Amino acid sequence: MAFEEARATVSSMLKGIDRNLGKLERYVGIQCRENAYDLEANLAVLKLYQLNPAHFKIEFAGQVLLKALTNLPHTDFILCKCLIDEVHQQEEPIVTIIYLSNLLETCQFKRFWADIESLGHLFADIQGFSDSIRKYICHVLRITYQTIERNQLQDLLGYLSDAELNGWMKKYSWTATESGDRVFIANQEESIKTKNITEKISFESVGSVMKLTN
Repeated sequence: MAFEEARATVSSMLKGIDRNLGKLERYVGIQCRENAYDLEANLAVLKLYQLNPAHFKIEFAGQVLLKALTNLPHTDFILCKCLIDEVHQQEEPIVTIIYLSNLLETCQFKRFWADIESLGHLFADIQGFSDSIRKYICHVLRITYQTIERNQLQDLLGYLSDAELNGWMKKYSWTATESGDRVFIANQEESIKTKNITEKISFESVGSVMKLTN
C-alpha cells in the first residue's frame, strides 16, 4: 500500500475511537520503506503500547524513534521517548538509539558517524536515514559557522567523498574559498550588510510632547 493511501486510511482511523494497532504498526513500516513521516500516527502507536503493555513490540518502537531522529532539529524524538517505559529504554535497540540521539543533540557528529559504521542493521530499513541526518547537521553548521575547513566539513557530514561533498555544497549554495581548502557556509554579503533603520515620527506625536514641556 502506497504511503498516501495508507496515510488517508490512518488519518481517518485516528479521528475515530477505533485504533487498530496492527494497521498502525504496518504504517510505521511503510514510512520507513518510503522515506515518509507521520508523527501523529507514530505517537498513537506508542500511546497504545502504554495502554496495552503486553502488546509492546520493541522493533516498532525503535523504528518510531529512528524516524523521529530524521526530523531533527524538531523535538519529535523527546516526545516519542517520553512515551516509552524506562524499562524498555534500557533494552536494545532503544538504548543504542537514545545514545545516538544524544550524540546528535550534543553535536558530536564525527563520533556519530564512526559509531554507526557497526550499527547499520539498526537503520537498514529506514530509507533516507543518513541523508536526513546530514540535513540536520547542515542546519547546525549554517547557524554556527561562517567558514569551515573543507576536510572538516567532509568528516562532519559522514566522511564524504569529494564528489558527494560537492553535491551537498551545491544543495545549500555553499562555495569554496579561492584556495579551495575552506568552504563559505554563511552568505558573506548578508553577514556584513549594514541596515538603515528609519523611524517615522508623526507631527501629532511631536506636538503632544511639546505641549507637555510647555
